[in-house]
Amino acid sequence: MDSEVKEEIPVHEEFILCCGVETQVLKCGPWTDLLTVKSADRPKLLIFIITDAHAGNVKDVYGLRGQVEHKVAFLRTHVPREMKLVLIGHSVGSYFSLQVLKQAPELPIIHAFLLFPTIERMSESPNGRIATPLLCWFRYALYATGYLLLKLCPAKVKSSLLSAALGKMNMPNEFSIVNMLEPFCLANAAYLGSQEMMQVVERDNETIRKHLPKLTFYYGTIDAWCPTEYYEDIKKDFPEGDIRLCEKNIPHAFVLYSYQYIADIVADWVKNNLSKI
Repeated sequence: MDSEVKEEIPVHEEFILCCGVETQVLKCGPWTDLLTVKSADRPKLLIFIITDAHAGNVKDVYGLRGQVEHKVAFLRTHVPREMKLVLIGHSVGSYFSLQVLKQAPELPIIHAFLLFPTIERMSESPNGRIATPLLCWFRYALYATGYLLLKLCPAKVKSSLLSAALGKMNMPNEFSIVNMLEPFCLANAAYLGSQEMMQVVERDNETIRKHLPKLTFYYGTIDAWCPTEYYEDIKKDFPEGDIRLCEKNIPHAFVLYSYQYIADIVADWVKNNLSKI
């Protein structure tokens, strides 16, 4: 791995309107608007990262289906049609990635890396058995509790709490994330989570089979959202697929403590796919 080589890459935050919703976009690199840059000056490859985010013409944009349509709409309207794409999905972002491949076959996606993929039986997983009753049966109680606790809390207090939490995890606080503690955001997160528990049930084998050569799956050994049983099942159904099992006991929420390790291995995988450009 080339983790020893440190290169300053410009990163900036932007808010755009997509599907009638203000959407936060973090852009890495010197390009701010790919549609206005001359073709010769554009990058040859765009890496589109779909995180485990709970965040017009699309109905129910905060629901599971709406989130998929939102990602597709963004790629169709804000990325040049001829630009090659690599998708990186984490958790339910892996589900979104598969749906993007299914619903937008015209997009020139050369590969998709699915990290700790929650693409099936979410409510049956160890964490799902706990989350399902909370998100599906007691969601409105969570709404009320969150509203009472956070609505009257000053923004400075929320910011201090988040900064302290990020500092404890040695994570930089480079962008505004205080909105995570707004009741509206928490309500949307709970709503999307409830739909995930109810709708992410059967693995989409048809889409996986169709795009198998351009898919890499990466499962964890201590992941309570997609246990090793799910890895063994998909490995059995697709023995020829690039389906890997983590050897470092990295948790599902790797972004909290192991983000550099995952970033390094995914960077190596991407480099190995550059020949497809």
